[in-house]
Amino acid sequence: MENNEKLMSNAFQVFMQEAPKHAQAWASAVQGLGAASSLDKKTESLAYLAVLSVQGLESGIPFHVKIAKEAGASREEVVSAILLGLPAAGNRVIGALPVALHAFDKLV
Repeated sequence: MENNEKLMSNAFQVFMQEAPKHAQAWASAVQGLGAASSLDKKTESLAYLAVLSVQGLESGIPFHVKIAKEAGASREEVVSAILLGLPAAGNRVIGALPVALHAFDKLV
């Protein structure tokens, strides 16, 4: 978990530490939604990166890049996922690109 903590935003780490019951409820919901998905892990991870970039939630990108990379996503696939929302959301997604690539390149 130590490596994952380095990838998690400070806000999420505080959430887990200061509100453990809420964090557990959140984790259960996330696991349930993941289990209900018909997408394979790589596709789901890339789609989630697209959602994060469109929403401007850059703090979650390093953690989810790690999940995508572990699921077999290439650097080019991560770039495509980040930029997927460009036509709909405009240049907002471009700000997520350096965050994602920095995380991808740092992961072993």
